[in-house]
Amino acid sequence: MALIVQKFGGSSLAGPERLLRAARRIAEPWQNGDAVIAVLSARGDTTDRLLQDALAISRDPPKRETDLLLSVGEQISVAHMAMQLHELGFPAEALTGWQAGVRTDRSFGDARVHHVTGGRIRRALADGRIVLVTGFQGISESGEITTLGRGGSDTTAVALAAYLEADACHIYTDVDGVYTADPRELPEARKLEAVSYDDMLEMAEQGAKVLHSRCVELAREHSLSFEVRSSFTDTPGTRVGGEEARRFCGVAIRRGIRLPMTDQPMARVSVIGAACGEEETAIQVLRALSGLRLRQIARRPRAISAYVPEGEAVEAARALHYLFLS
Repeated sequence: MALIVQKFGGSSLAGPERLLRAARRIAEPWQNGDAVIAVLSARGDTTDRLLQDALAISRDPPKRETDLLLSVGEQISVAHMAMQLHELGFPAEALTGWQAGVRTDRSFGDARVHHVTGGRIRRALADGRIVLVTGFQGISESGEITTLGRGGSDTTAVALAAYLEADACHIYTDVDGVYTADPRELPEARKLEAVSYDDMLEMAEQGAKVLHSRCVELAREHSLSFEVRSSFTDTPGTRVGGEEARRFCGVAIRRGIRLPMTDQPMARVSVIGAACGEEETAIQVLRALSGLRLRQIARRPRAISAYVPEGEAVEAARALHYLFLS
Protein backbone atom coordinates (compact mmCIF):
# COMPACT_ATOMS: atom_id res chain seq x y z
CA MET A 1 0.00 0.00 0.00
CA ALA A 2 1.39 3.37 -1.07
CA LEU A 3 0.84 6.71 0.68
CA ILE A 4 -0.35 9.35 -1.79
CA VAL A 5 -0.52 13.07 -0.99
CA GLN A 6 -2.69 15.18 -3.28
CA LYS A 7 -3.30 18.92 -3.32
CA PHE A 8 -6.22 20.75 -4.93
CA GLY A 9 -6.25 24.50 -5.52
CA GLY A 10 -9.23 26.79 -5.11
CA SER A 11 -10.19 26.85 -8.78
CA SER A 12 -10.27 23.03 -8.76
CA LEU A 13 -12.94 23.14 -6.04
CA ALA A 14 -15.11 26.06 -7.21
CA GLY A 15 -18.70 24.99 -7.73
CA PRO A 16 -20.43 21.65 -7.11
CA GLU A 17 -19.29 19.99 -10.35
CA ARG A 18 -15.61 20.67 -9.68
CA LEU A 19 -15.95 19.58 -6.05
CA LEU A 20 -17.45 16.29 -7.24
CA ARG A 21 -14.72 15.81 -9.86
CA ALA A 22 -12.02 16.41 -7.23
CA ALA A 23 -13.74 14.00 -4.82
CA ARG A 24 -13.68 11.23 -7.41
CA ARG A 25 -10.01 11.91 -8.12
CA ILE A 26 -9.24 11.75 -4.39
CA ALA A 27 -11.15 8.48 -3.99
CA GLU A 28 -9.57 6.72 -6.99
CA PRO A 29 -6.23 5.72 -5.40
CA TRP A 30 -8.05 4.80 -2.15
CA GLN A 31 -10.23 2.41 -4.15
CA ASN A 32 -7.03 0.88 -5.55
CA GLY A 33 -5.82 0.13 -2.02
CA ASP A 34 -3.59 3.15 -1.35
CA ALA A 35 -3.66 5.50 1.63
CA VAL A 36 -4.65 9.05 0.63
CA ILE A 37 -4.09 12.49 2.15
CA ALA A 38 -5.71 15.37 0.25
CA VAL A 39 -4.71 18.96 0.98
CA LEU A 40 -7.31 21.54 -0.03
CA SER A 41 -7.23 25.28 -0.65
CA ALA A 42 -10.18 27.57 -0.02
CA ARG A 43 -12.86 27.15 -2.69
CA GLY A 44 -12.98 29.71 -5.50
CA ASP A 45 -12.45 33.27 -4.32
CA THR A 46 -13.29 32.61 -0.65
CA THR A 47 -9.98 33.96 0.69
CA ASP A 48 -10.32 37.19 -1.30
CA ARG A 49 -13.84 37.72 -0.01
CA LEU A 50 -12.79 37.10 3.60
CA LEU A 51 -9.96 39.61 3.24
CA GLN A 52 -12.29 42.19 1.67
CA ASP A 53 -14.66 41.80 4.60
CA ALA A 54 -11.79 42.43 7.01
CA LEU A 55 -10.63 45.53 5.11
CA ALA A 56 -14.18 46.89 5.15
CA ILE A 57 -13.93 46.91 8.94
CA SER A 58 -10.33 48.02 9.34
CA ARG A 59 -7.76 49.49 6.96
CA ASP A 60 -5.05 47.65 8.88
CA PRO A 61 -6.56 44.57 10.54
CA PRO A 62 -4.37 42.85 13.16
CA LYS A 63 -2.27 40.10 11.59
CA ARG A 64 -3.13 37.52 14.25
CA GLU A 65 -6.87 37.96 13.77
CA THR A 66 -6.45 38.11 9.97
CA ASP A 67 -4.83 34.67 10.01
CA LEU A 68 -7.60 33.39 12.27
CA LEU A 69 -10.16 34.69 9.77
CA LEU A 70 -8.46 33.49 6.57
CA SER A 71 -8.00 29.98 7.95
CA VAL A 72 -11.78 29.56 7.77
CA GLY A 73 -11.73 29.23 3.95
CA GLU A 74 -9.76 25.98 3.95
CA GLN A 75 -11.83 24.61 6.82
CA ILE A 76 -14.95 25.07 4.69
CA SER A 77 -13.23 23.19 1.85
CA VAL A 78 -12.27 20.11 3.86
CA ALA A 79 -15.70 19.97 5.52
CA HIS A 80 -17.46 20.18 2.15
CA MET A 81 -15.15 17.55 0.67
CA ALA A 82 -15.72 15.17 3.59
CA MET A 83 -19.46 15.55 3.04
CA GLN A 84 -19.06 14.93 -0.69
CA LEU A 85 -16.96 11.81 -0.15
CA HIS A 86 -19.45 10.54 2.43
CA GLU A 87 -22.21 11.04 -0.13
CA LEU A 88 -20.21 8.90 -2.59
CA GLY A 89 -19.76 6.20 0.02
CA PHE A 90 -16.10 6.81 0.98
CA PRO A 91 -14.89 7.24 4.61
CA ALA A 92 -13.11 10.56 5.14
CA GLU A 93 -11.89 12.66 8.04
CA ALA A 94 -11.36 16.43 7.76
CA LEU A 95 -8.55 17.99 9.82
CA THR A 96 -7.43 21.57 10.36
CA GLY A 97 -3.74 22.40 10.15
CA TRP A 98 -3.33 22.25 13.91
CA GLN A 99 -5.20 18.94 14.15
CA ALA A 100 -2.93 17.54 11.44
CA GLY A 101 0.15 18.65 13.39
CA VAL A 102 1.51 21.27 10.98
CA ARG A 103 3.84 23.24 13.27
CA THR A 104 5.08 26.67 12.19
CA ASP A 105 6.85 29.74 13.47
CA ARG A 106 4.81 32.76 14.62
CA SER A 107 5.15 34.90 11.48
CA PHE A 108 1.49 35.70 10.86
CA GLY A 109 0.62 35.83 7.18
CA ASP A 110 3.93 34.30 6.08
CA ALA A 111 4.71 31.47 8.50
CA ARG A 112 7.25 28.75 7.79
CA VAL A 113 6.66 25.09 8.53
CA HIS A 114 9.05 23.71 11.16
CA HIS A 115 7.82 20.13 11.21
CA VAL A 116 4.73 17.93 11.02
CA THR A 117 3.81 15.66 13.92
CA GLY A 118 1.08 13.83 11.98
CA GLY A 119 -0.07 11.47 14.73
CA ARG A 120 -3.74 12.06 14.11
CA ILE A 121 -3.25 11.65 10.35
CA ARG A 122 -1.56 8.28 10.86
CA ARG A 123 -4.35 7.07 13.12
CA ALA A 124 -7.03 8.04 10.60
CA LEU A 125 -5.11 6.34 7.77
CA ALA A 126 -4.70 3.22 9.89
CA ASP A 127 -8.47 3.19 10.35
CA GLY A 128 -8.89 3.14 6.57
CA ARG A 129 -10.09 6.71 6.13
CA ILE A 130 -9.19 9.28 3.48
CA VAL A 131 -7.62 12.22 5.31
CA LEU A 132 -8.47 15.77 4.24
CA VAL A 133 -6.14 18.51 5.53
CA THR A 134 -6.56 22.26 5.31
CA GLY A 135 -3.82 23.83 3.22
CA PHE A 136 -2.23 27.23 3.81
CA GLN A 137 -2.30 27.02 7.62
CA GLY A 138 -0.67 25.60 10.71
CA ILE A 139 -0.17 26.34 14.37
CA SER A 140 2.76 27.93 16.17
CA GLU A 141 4.45 26.41 19.21
CA SER A 142 2.56 28.95 21.34
CA GLY A 143 -0.77 27.70 19.98
CA GLU A 144 -1.55 30.51 17.49
CA ILE A 145 -3.22 29.75 14.15
CA THR A 146 -0.92 30.91 11.32
CA THR A 147 -1.13 31.08 7.55
CA LEU A 148 1.72 30.27 5.18
CA GLY A 149 1.42 33.04 2.60
CA ARG A 150 1.12 32.81 -1.17
CA GLY A 151 1.19 29.23 -2.43
CA GLY A 152 0.70 27.98 1.11
CA SER A 153 -1.39 24.94 0.21
CA ASP A 154 1.38 23.66 -2.08
CA THR A 155 3.78 24.06 0.84
CA THR A 156 1.41 22.14 3.14
CA ALA A 157 1.21 19.25 0.68
CA VAL A 158 4.99 19.05 0.25
CA ALA A 159 5.52 19.27 4.03
CA LEU A 160 3.07 16.43 4.70
CA ALA A 161 4.61 14.29 1.95
CA ALA A 162 8.12 14.93 3.27
CA TYR A 163 7.53 14.41 6.98
CA LEU A 164 5.15 11.46 6.55
CA GLU A 165 7.43 9.88 3.90
CA ALA A 166 4.79 9.64 1.21
CA ASP A 167 5.38 7.55 -1.88
CA ALA A 168 3.98 10.22 -4.21
CA CYS A 169 2.92 13.87 -4.07
CA HIS A 170 0.62 15.31 -6.75
CA ILE A 171 -0.14 19.03 -6.99
CA TYR A 172 -3.43 19.37 -8.88
CA THR A 173 -4.11 22.77 -10.40
CA ASP A 174 -5.88 24.44 -13.33
CA VAL A 175 -2.87 23.91 -15.63
CA ASP A 176 -1.54 20.52 -16.69
CA GLY A 177 2.09 21.10 -15.81
CA VAL A 178 5.00 23.50 -16.02
CA TYR A 179 5.49 25.14 -19.44
CA THR A 180 8.48 26.75 -21.09
CA ALA A 181 6.48 30.01 -20.99
CA ASP A 182 2.99 31.18 -20.07
CA PRO A 183 0.90 29.57 -22.85
CA ARG A 184 -1.67 32.35 -22.54
CA GLU A 185 0.97 34.76 -23.85
CA LEU A 186 3.07 32.42 -25.96
CA PRO A 187 0.90 29.70 -27.53
CA GLU A 188 4.06 28.00 -28.78
CA ALA A 189 5.14 27.22 -25.20
CA ARG A 190 5.74 23.52 -24.52
CA LYS A 191 5.01 21.48 -21.41
CA LEU A 192 8.07 20.14 -19.65
CA GLU A 193 8.14 16.48 -18.64
CA ALA A 194 10.51 17.32 -15.79
CA VAL A 195 12.21 20.35 -14.27
CA SER A 196 14.89 20.58 -11.60
CA TYR A 197 14.38 22.20 -8.20
CA ASP A 198 16.88 24.95 -9.03
CA ASP A 199 15.30 25.78 -12.39
CA MET A 200 11.81 25.75 -10.86
CA LEU A 201 12.96 28.11 -8.11
CA GLU A 202 14.44 30.46 -10.70
CA MET A 203 11.24 30.34 -12.77
CA ALA A 204 9.22 31.29 -9.68
CA GLU A 205 11.64 34.12 -8.88
CA GLN A 206 11.42 35.48 -12.43
CA GLY A 207 7.62 35.56 -12.54
CA ALA A 208 6.25 32.09 -13.37
CA LYS A 209 3.14 31.55 -11.23
CA VAL A 210 2.69 27.78 -11.24
CA LEU A 211 4.45 27.16 -7.91
CA HIS A 212 5.67 29.33 -5.07
CA SER A 213 9.37 29.20 -4.24
CA ARG A 214 8.88 28.11 -0.62
CA CYS A 215 7.13 24.92 -1.71
CA VAL A 216 10.04 24.04 -4.01
CA GLU A 217 12.64 24.95 -1.39
CA LEU A 218 11.03 22.58 1.09
CA ALA A 219 10.88 19.78 -1.49
CA ARG A 220 14.58 20.27 -2.32
CA GLU A 221 15.50 20.30 1.35
CA HIS A 222 13.86 16.88 1.80
CA SER A 223 14.80 15.52 -1.68
CA LEU A 224 11.11 15.07 -2.39
CA SER A 225 10.10 14.73 -6.02
CA PHE A 226 6.53 15.79 -6.82
CA GLU A 227 4.34 16.23 -9.86
CA VAL A 228 2.22 19.16 -11.08
CA ARG A 229 -0.95 17.83 -12.74
CA SER A 230 -4.25 19.10 -14.13
CA SER A 231 -7.41 18.75 -12.04
CA PHE A 232 -9.47 18.52 -15.20
CA THR A 233 -7.64 16.03 -17.45
CA ASP A 234 -5.74 12.77 -17.10
CA THR A 235 -2.71 13.85 -19.13
CA PRO A 236 0.75 13.40 -17.56
CA GLY A 237 2.04 16.45 -15.72
CA THR A 238 5.51 17.81 -14.92
CA ARG A 239 7.82 16.20 -12.37
CA VAL A 240 9.80 18.58 -10.16
CA GLY A 241 12.90 16.97 -8.75
CA GLY A 242 16.65 16.54 -9.11
CA GLU A 243 18.98 18.07 -11.65
CA GLU A 244 18.11 17.72 -15.33
CA ALA A 245 20.50 17.76 -18.28
CA ARG A 246 18.46 20.51 -19.98
CA ARG A 247 20.41 23.69 -20.76
CA PHE A 248 17.35 25.99 -20.86
CA CYS A 249 13.93 25.39 -19.30
CA GLY A 250 11.84 28.48 -19.86
CA VAL A 251 11.15 32.16 -20.42
CA ALA A 252 9.27 34.28 -17.89
CA ILE A 253 7.81 37.80 -17.83
CA ARG A 254 7.44 40.01 -14.78
CA ARG A 255 5.68 43.31 -15.42
CA GLY A 256 5.45 46.51 -13.40
CA ILE A 257 9.20 46.96 -12.94
CA ARG A 258 10.45 50.46 -12.13
CA LEU A 259 13.95 51.43 -13.18
CA PRO A 260 15.93 54.52 -12.14
CA MET A 261 15.85 57.47 -14.52
CA THR A 262 12.61 56.43 -16.24
CA ASP A 263 8.93 56.84 -15.49
CA GLN A 264 7.94 54.29 -18.12
CA PRO A 265 6.62 50.95 -16.76
CA MET A 266 9.05 48.22 -17.70
CA ALA A 267 8.98 44.45 -17.90
CA ARG A 268 11.68 41.99 -16.97
CA VAL A 269 11.92 39.18 -19.53
CA SER A 270 14.14 36.30 -18.43
CA VAL A 271 15.52 33.18 -20.02
CA ILE A 272 16.13 30.49 -17.40
CA GLY A 273 18.40 27.47 -17.29
CA ALA A 274 21.78 26.09 -16.29
CA ALA A 275 23.44 27.46 -19.45
CA CYS A 276 22.68 31.06 -18.44
CA GLY A 277 26.00 31.12 -16.62
CA GLU A 278 27.82 30.93 -19.95
CA GLU A 279 29.13 34.15 -21.49
CA GLU A 280 27.90 33.14 -24.93
CA THR A 281 24.30 33.04 -23.68
CA ALA A 282 24.41 36.70 -22.67
CA ILE A 283 25.77 37.63 -26.10
CA GLN A 284 22.96 35.69 -27.78
CA VAL A 285 20.34 37.49 -25.65
CA LEU A 286 21.72 40.89 -26.66
CA ARG A 287 21.67 39.93 -30.34
CA ALA A 288 18.14 38.52 -30.17
CA LEU A 289 16.75 41.71 -28.59
CA SER A 290 18.78 44.21 -30.60
CA GLY A 291 15.68 45.55 -32.35
CA LEU A 292 13.88 46.39 -29.09
CA ARG A 293 14.27 49.27 -26.67
CA LEU A 294 16.46 47.29 -24.29
CA ARG A 295 17.24 49.37 -21.20
CA GLN A 296 19.21 47.01 -19.02
CA ILE A 297 20.41 43.41 -18.72
CA ALA A 298 21.08 41.44 -15.55
CA ARG A 299 22.71 38.06 -15.00
CA ARG A 300 22.23 35.37 -12.39
CA PRO A 301 23.69 31.85 -12.35
CA ARG A 302 20.48 30.40 -13.83
CA ALA A 303 18.82 33.43 -15.48
CA ILE A 304 19.59 36.28 -17.83
CA SER A 305 17.05 39.08 -17.65
CA ALA A 306 16.37 41.89 -20.11
CA TYR A 307 14.41 45.01 -19.14
CA VAL A 308 12.18 46.34 -21.91
CA PRO A 309 9.06 48.55 -22.08
CA GLU A 310 5.96 46.59 -21.05
CA GLY A 311 4.54 46.85 -24.57
CA GLU A 312 7.53 44.92 -25.94
CA ALA A 313 7.52 42.16 -23.29
CA VAL A 314 5.76 39.49 -25.35
CA GLU A 315 7.88 40.23 -28.43
CA ALA A 316 11.04 39.89 -26.32
CA ALA A 317 9.81 36.67 -24.71
CA ARG A 318 8.94 35.20 -28.09
CA ALA A 319 12.39 36.03 -29.47
CA LEU A 320 14.14 34.37 -26.52
CA HIS A 321 11.82 31.37 -26.59
CA TYR A 322 12.46 30.87 -30.31
CA LEU A 323 16.22 31.15 -29.83
CA PHE A 324 16.68 28.92 -26.78
CA LEU A 325 13.62 26.67 -26.54
CA SER A 326 12.25 25.92 -30.00
